[in-house]
Parts: sequence; C-alpha cells; structure tokens
Amino acid sequence: MFINFFLELRKAKVPATLREYLTLIEAMDKNVAEYRVEDFYYLSRTTLVKDERNLDKFDRVFSQCFNGLQFAGAGAEITAEIPEEWLRKLAEKVLTPEEMAQIEALGGWDKLMETLKQRLEEQKGRHQGGNKWIGTAGTSPFGAYGYNPEGVRIGQDKSRNRRAVKVWDKREYKNLDDSVELGTRNIKVAMRRLRKFARDGADLELDLPDTIKSTAANAGYLDIKMVPERHNKVKVLLLFDIGGSMDDHIRVTEELFSAARAEFKHMEFFYFHNCVYEKLWKDNRRRHSEFMPTWEMLRTYQQDYKLVFVGDATMSPYEIVQPGGSVEHWNEEAGAAWMQRLLDTYPKAIWLNPVQEKYWDYTPSVGVIRQLMNNRMFPLTLDGLERGMRELNR
Repeated sequence: MFINFFLELRKAKVPATLREYLTLIEAMDKNVAEYRVEDFYYLSRTTLVKDERNLDKFDRVFSQCFNGLQFAGAGAEITAEIPEEWLRKLAEKVLTPEEMAQIEALGGWDKLMETLKQRLEEQKGRHQGGNKWIGTAGTSPFGAYGYNPEGVRIGQDKSRNRRAVKVWDKREYKNLDDSVELGTRNIKVAMRRLRKFARDGADLELDLPDTIKSTAANAGYLDIKMVPERHNKVKVLLLFDIGGSMDDHIRVTEELFSAARAEFKHMEFFYFHNCVYEKLWKDNRRRHSEFMPTWEMLRTYQQDYKLVFVGDATMSPYEIVQPGGSVEHWNEEAGAAWMQRLLDTYPKAIWLNPVQEKYWDYTPSVGVIRQLMNNRMFPLTLDGLERGMRELNR
C-alpha cells in the first residue's frame, strides 16, 4: 500500500525521494502516527512534501490511495453505532440528475415570494415529501432536505444542493484564522508588488551610513544617527465573503488573510456573505449584534485605500440585482447598488476568486460581479495575485 502511494506521488510529479520514503516507513515502524489516518496524513505530508506548491497534488494522491480507509490498533474492538443524525437524514430527498432535470422552478423572484406568502397563509401542519407545501424531503420550492432548482431553504442544517435563493435560518460562521503559516510565503512574495515604502514616526532604526559620516566628521567621536522605521505605507481594505460555498475555500482564504496581515501595516478587513449590503462585520460570532454600517465604512476609510474583495461570487443573481434578494435578510437596496458605491469610493479595486478561472463562465452570478468590477476579477492563485497587484498599482 505504501509503495503504491509513493509511486503515485512520483507519477503526480511530487518530487519525493526514496530516502524520504524510507524515513516515512521508519517513522511508521516507531508508531509516530499511531493508528489514526489524520496522523498518518500529516506525517507523510511532512516527510514527503518539501514545497507548498505540491500540497494540492499530494492531497489528491492521498485521497485516491486512502479513500475510506480507517486504521485500528492491534486487538482493538471494532464496534459501530449509527448516529441519530444519520437516521434523520434517511428522510432526505435524493434524486438522480435525470429526476432533477424534470423539476421546474416557479419562474422568478417575484413568483417565488408571492407563492411562499400564499403557502404560509394556507398551510396548517407539517409535511414531508410532495411538491407543494413547506416541508421536508420533497421537491417543493420551500422547506428542507429536498430538491428544487430555485427555492427558499427553511429549517435545514447547512447547504446540500446550493440552489436556495433565500435562507430563513440563523447561520453561524467562523472567523478566518490569521495565524495560518502554511502556503503564505509565496502569497507574500506576490503581494510585495503592492509596495510603497516610507519612513515616518519615531526614530527607531539605526542609520548606519549617516552614523559613519557623522562620526568621521566629529573627529572619530561616535555620533549615532537614527531614522524612523521603513515600512510599507500602502493601505489595503480587505472584504471577505464568508460561509456557504466559501467553506470550500477556507484554507486558501486563511493563507491570504495571514499573508496580508504580515505584509501590510495599514490593513483593515471586514466580512460579508455572498454580496455586500448595508452592513459589514469583523467578528462572525457577533455579526448580528456587532457590525459596521457600510455607509460608516465608506466615511471612515479614505479613497487612498486599495479595495480587495475575496469571494467565489457564487450565488443567486437575485442576491446582486434584486432588492430583498439576500439569502439571509430583506435588503432594501440591491447588492449591485452597494457594490457601485464601494467602487466609486475606492477606484483602485479588484476581486480575488478562489474558484478556478476556467469554471467562471458556468456561474451566472460570477459574470454579473465581473461586469460590476469592469473585469477586474482575478483567480486566487499566485499568477492571479500578481496580476491583481499590478492592476492595483496602475
């Protein structure tokens, strides 16, 4: 099994050496990873991967070679208990692609909202299955654990098909970790294109050339000269899309966040979900009670800030162009109006998208955001970052 894993890594162009493979085997013999797949994953990655650019290749090969595998200690008793959550999910609606294609949407935002209001007035009890009432495990546009190409999700834990145009639940998101180190080095290198150095503030740094010159002019008596610390004076405003489909991109987003914090002295950040509306926040755990109105942010941070949106731009187009289109609340103004205000205030702006560029044309909302950004959308890759930094420097 391990030999095949090693050969598959080599086939995937991960430059693992025989010496590194033997080190991995030696570590396994000494029970460094014990009997957990997660421990073995980190041990093998540490042993066999020397360059962060090969981490994605390693993950793909690891998943292919060890998919579904679980380690158990010698003589360990193997027992199984079906979690209650699994039993509840047996009621979820699971459809084939052909069955999904046969289900029709109601036909637009206004029709959807009008029908939901009618259902709320008429419905008297709980429903499961079916294609009309608000319930579970059906094909109705309203409810949970079912399927409809365009509907309102009510009472469901997390997304399944990512088809809802509105979500009537209190959703909890985690803050991004700004201490992540893995993979940040190359991101920092790309971000260094966005630099404008200056010296201001207190004299904290030794000016060696001036000290030597002054000492020589002072007949050899030491005359120390200090200057303010040299730092990057570029100001950056980062707006992160959080939750929903962005859960698939947490690692690369945290790497970007961590690198930006280390690279820019003047950096501010806020979170939003899917599209920017009338408020932003800094702490996802308190976003319903502690937030900053978008108007206040526009007044607080001046036009010399460079604005960077980070998000997959994957949402219902209603969330961008329709008042009330937000999946989480009723927004009085369309997201596009708020986007335009931001772009008018901060003319130096780009959008970084963690989804591969070749897939952008398959998502209508990505096209809408690209149009609002005047095509200043770049993939969240090293090449995309360099292109984005050049755009901000123009």
